[in-house]
Amino acid sequence: QVRLVESGGGLVQAGGSLRLSCAASGLTAGAYTTMAWFREVQGKERELVAAFEWTGSKTYYLSSVKGRFTISREPAKIAVYLQMNSLKPEDTAIYYCAAVDFRTTSRFDAENRYRYWGQGAQVTVSP
Repeated sequence: QVRLVESGGGLVQAGGSLRLSCAASGLTAGAYTTMAWFREVQGKERELVAAFEWTGSKTYYLSSVKGRFTISREPAKIAVYLQMNSLKPEDTAIYYCAAVDFRTTSRFDAENRYRYWGQGAQVTVSP
């Protein structure tokens, strides 16, 4: 059974930084594994913030976070992180860790690509 557990959310002032962590258990970290961070604001569609192929070179960033957010991994723990710098009030959202570890033809940025989801971490950026 795959489980994703997020941590690191919170309240920060604009211009500040936060680091989200996602620890995966039961996940196969192999050729078909993609891990990602999505975010959701009430009343809006969930959007992909950042993602990467575990064994490949493909990495994706939402255009509005490029240069401010960095997704990274820790292979020994099968963990993924999202370092968020220069935070803006519009970054306020619930952030979800997501993963898939089998072959899929779904788009990299499609929610239905990802089979496993964490419980979500609230990030609030005050003006």
